[in-house]
Amino acid sequence: MSSKQKAVNADLAREFGLSAEEYDRVLAIMGRTPSFTELGVFSVMWSEHCSYKSSRKWLRTLPTTAPWVIHGPGENAGVVDIGQGLAAIFKMESHNHPSFIEPYQGAATGVGGILRDVFTMGARPVANLNALRFGSPETPRTRQIVDGVVRGIGGYGNCVGVPTVGGEVNFHPAYDGNPLVNAMTVGVARQDRIFLSAAAGVGNPVVYVGSKTGRDGIHGATMSSAEFDENALAKRPTVQVGDPFVEKLLIEACLELMATDAIVAIQDMGAAGLTSSSVEMAGKGGVGIDLDLDAVPQREPNMTAYEMMLSESQERMLIVIKPERTEVARAIFEKWELDFAVIGHLTDTGNIVVRHKGQVEAEIPLDPLAEQAPIYDRPTAPLPAPEPVGDIHDPLGLEQTLIRLVGCPDVASRAWIWNQYDSTVGGQTVRRPGGADAAIVKIEDTSIGLALTTDCTPRYCRANPKKGGAQAVAEAWRNITATGARPLAVTDNLNFGNPEKPEIMAQFVGAIEGIGEACRALDFPIVSGNVSLYNETRNPDGTTSAILPTPALGGLGVLDDVTKNVGLGMPENGTLILVGETKGHLGQSLWLREILGRETGDAPDVDLAAERRNGDFVREQIASGVVKACHDVSDGGILIAAAEMVMATGNGCTLEPPQSGMRPEAFWFGEDQARYLVAVEGDGKAFLAAAENAGVSVSVAASIGGDSLVLPSGARVSAARMNVAHAAFFPALMDR
Repeated sequence: MSSKQKAVNADLAREFGLSAEEYDRVLAIMGRTPSFTELGVFSVMWSEHCSYKSSRKWLRTLPTTAPWVIHGPGENAGVVDIGQGLAAIFKMESHNHPSFIEPYQGAATGVGGILRDVFTMGARPVANLNALRFGSPETPRTRQIVDGVVRGIGGYGNCVGVPTVGGEVNFHPAYDGNPLVNAMTVGVARQDRIFLSAAAGVGNPVVYVGSKTGRDGIHGATMSSAEFDENALAKRPTVQVGDPFVEKLLIEACLELMATDAIVAIQDMGAAGLTSSSVEMAGKGGVGIDLDLDAVPQREPNMTAYEMMLSESQERMLIVIKPERTEVARAIFEKWELDFAVIGHLTDTGNIVVRHKGQVEAEIPLDPLAEQAPIYDRPTAPLPAPEPVGDIHDPLGLEQTLIRLVGCPDVASRAWIWNQYDSTVGGQTVRRPGGADAAIVKIEDTSIGLALTTDCTPRYCRANPKKGGAQAVAEAWRNITATGARPLAVTDNLNFGNPEKPEIMAQFVGAIEGIGEACRALDFPIVSGNVSLYNETRNPDGTTSAILPTPALGGLGVLDDVTKNVGLGMPENGTLILVGETKGHLGQSLWLREILGRETGDAPDVDLAAERRNGDFVREQIASGVVKACHDVSDGGILIAAAEMVMATGNGCTLEPPQSGMRPEAFWFGEDQARYLVAVEGDGKAFLAAAENAGVSVSVAASIGGDSLVLPSGARVSAARMNVAHAAFFPALMDR
């Protein structure tokens, strides 16, 4: 045992993140005290990050199948049929804790990791997205984290040559000590060339490829399964360091190898590194695996078996190769100047055996390592009813309220961020960030387009987790629909606090129930994802502060003919029509928070039948060519949606008066769901008649023309004036 290694006992197990009961289970499985390396393997494989021990029970309730789903949860990423023999492969994952400790590298390696999850299945990555949550803009640390995270995402994605085409960014004090960085990648592969991770073939060589192994990221999976405290920044050694140029070489080398018949199975070395990749590949295949760590390419001297097994050094893959094709594979990786080493072989023992310097450092039965991993049914507690909205009054008037809201943190232009991302590299981006409710990427050499979005409204989820979960699904579905695309599937990234607290577990369970109901109603299955728990910060007084419950969703849809997509920019003329019913829901609205300073009230109701009916109708009208622009109505309500359409092109419109009997602020800024603003040519009578026949609630919202948003009072708010307010937030934040 290395002089740096402590004696293995219950105290060390606790340091490694295992409870007393879990350590007792390890002892029972092994029939002896485990070695230091064996304890490390158990600790990372049984961490929340790798085992989903608090969430697995509830994840199993989500809908994951549909006729177009090729592979659902359980592989590196989800796979769906997009036509013409092609598949979209996509997933979203978190890199929250690392991004607080070291924002640039935390975000950059989050992008690198999710890219590998996708190309390890045979897909060429075609798009990146992200969902980011930061603390209060007034907190100095927030500016530093925003700067580092955005540079990290841009630096990695731009260098590796994959466009970053969309995402979302929000601010709230609940994220002060625990920002969220959720990264999503989408790739495309032939349906007959999809590669899986289950190892097979006793005697087949196990090959390590990519970068060398260092000491960065050791116990990163365990660190991501614990609350932060005042010593969080001292955990920098657990944050990985990425190299996007090596990642680009690795993509090309893997895809070249995948064009041969050499691969039996392939797996990214992600969380828990060599441990998770080898354990998962052998476990899924029902075989054993024997590793010789002397053969592992190392960039630091005197690394121990424990360090090599738990390192999370980036840009590494593990491949099971057909023996007769080993030299072909070696030649490919050497051509791309990447490490290639045979570090083991498959066995029929059902065990993982780790050898180093002539000693067996670990020998663990794989079946109980997986099958006896803890699964908890955590208790829940009743959540308090939302605080009433309270008295409503309008202190500013419509015009001033509009200017304030278009410049508030949740609505303000994200151009400062987008401009740091290369959104067009590869030449297939059809709709860039801000141009439509979902990004649109064309599949090269086809007519197919993919519509991509990330969505969640955490303030709704805190007020009512079930409604908030359903609304996140519905908004992703609407954003895809608003481009004309057919929604296919979702990847989820479920970010919550400490699941050992009954109220947090209740938030999680409620959100899962809402997500499941909405996915079933909208035929929008969950095909991949990630759970990130323990997103809490320990305060100096010993209390902890949790993030808002944030079940971020990444949605994917398909356009058979990409030329039939629409954006959100207002055309030069025509009629603007509101699709969907307006009741004036102000609970948890941006208007309530930004104008009256309250975060009160219930989340809006989500009528899934209306969502389906309205969305299907809008999509049909877009396909017919009637619709010239479309924007879903979400944060800020009708007036903000109209303003965003005007700002996108500079073309204006004159709004119709609100419905009689409804307070103006409720009508214009209420956040009722299942609504769209749709621009059509002429007077829109044909569209209105078609909606009536379909049983869809519609009304004329505005006549299109001019260069201003003309309010019912006659006040004119020019597109230029709105754009000045809209553009001010991020430059002001980052110049402090």
